[in-house]
Amino acid sequence: MRPIGCCTWIFGTNDIAAIAARAARAGLDGVEIHGDLSIDPAQAGRILSDHGLRAFSITPGDADISHPDASVRQAALDYYRKMVDWAVALDHGPRVGCHGLVQRIRPVSDLAQENELLVDSTTQICAMADAAGLDVCFEILNRYESHQVRTVTEGLALLDAVGAGNLALLPDAYHMNIEEADPAAALRAGAGRIGLYHLADSNRGAVGDGHIDFAAQFSALDAIDYAGPMIVEPAAPGPDPFNTNKGPGFEDTLEDMLTRSVRAIRSLGG
Repeated sequence: MRPIGCCTWIFGTNDIAAIAARAARAGLDGVEIHGDLSIDPAQAGRILSDHGLRAFSITPGDADISHPDASVRQAALDYYRKMVDWAVALDHGPRVGCHGLVQRIRPVSDLAQENELLVDSTTQICAMADAAGLDVCFEILNRYESHQVRTVTEGLALLDAVGAGNLALLPDAYHMNIEEADPAAALRAGAGRIGLYHLADSNRGAVGDGHIDFAAQFSALDAIDYAGPMIVEPAAPGPDPFNTNKGPGFEDTLEDMLTRSVRAIRSLGG
């Protein structure tokens, strides 16, 4: 069975101890921890371990690695350098997540130029991670969150352009539901080059709350021998998809979503 985790960012400003307790109760094996560098990584690692959890991966905070302004890109790369050091201090060698600035959905200058800048910055991030013995996963987002790398095909092109041995893709069932004509076929196309997998249903709910064919995706993951973590990333119902706090009790709603997702994933052979 593949290990199952959740993204800590879905719980907003809740501290890592409270999130770890909820993740453990939901039956998870670990988490993808948000790259909030104000958190003490060693302490976070101990808290996760005390709850029987691992840090499978780290997802970055806001950082624009393809902006045409060199100072903006440098600030983003400086953040990633600190995040790599932070990841090392977490122990267990978590994967380093990478993606463009979420909610930037159009070029500032020229798309071709920004694609070249994305390749250059990703190459530098991979080199930072490689020096620390860490792998990098580039997350594929949908058109409402990014103007770059929205499909597995585009992700594979990025991998080829970067050419780093420690770089893989991070497809997400929720994003693929928007961008891919056949998500299961897209996963198969990524055989051997997928390092992490995210999932939430079509309505950003628990697995089984929407219309995504997870059985087909899990079968595709089996076919390509993907044995890595499955990171559940739902959102409590309510407006503003980029604000996780939907009001009093949203944490209980998320814990229930995670618990139901674990049951659904296991029942489908995930």
